[in-house]
Amino acid sequence: MPIVVRLDVELAKRKLSVGEFADQVGLTPANVAVLKNGRAKAVRFSTLEAICRVLQCQPGDILHWVDE
Repeated sequence: MPIVVRLDVELAKRKLSVGEFADQVGLTPANVAVLKNGRAKAVRFSTLEAICRVLQCQPGDILHWVDE
């Protein structure tokens, strides 16, 4: 997949568990796992905004395009 989700890296930098992060963002831990493991087919802008707000980062810190 050409878009790589680096949510696991950002969570590790901040020493946040999936459960804590899910609570702060307003997602279920299962949905965070789907994002984290790269199985998501889409991300709502409102979800991306919440992720960036909680992690104090930019969308480019989470989403990376990789040339196949």
